[in-house]
Amino acid sequence: MDSPQWPFADPEETEVVTLDRIVRRESPILLVSHDADDGGWQFVDGDQVFEENGEVVLLGEIVQLDPTVLELAELPIGWHAWRPSLDQPWRIAEGEPPADAADEPDTEAEIPG
Repeated sequence: MDSPQWPFADPEETEVVTLDRIVRRESPILLVSHDADDGGWQFVDGDQVFEENGEVVLLGEIVQLDPTVLELAELPIGWHAWRPSLDQPWRIAEGEPPADAADEPDTEAEIPG
């Protein structure tokens, strides 16, 4: 059951996509996508992703792995967020993330609301 302070519109039991290396805490979450096509969430590290490295976990588990993703609870569908490292703030932009993180824009947007 969702806690009263749960900030996401999706429940804690929502299945999301991440990577085995994030679940094993070998890599940080540096890129989050709220997909336009299905409203799904992806939590990855910005490195190369192969299908066999993907894992489906619950949104609540992702929050336990990295509570800073709570800052992205209102990220609109069709937007993404990124940060260069764990000690950097999240930046957001509309649209799909670029294939190369170096191609991210230098500007950041505010979550519309």
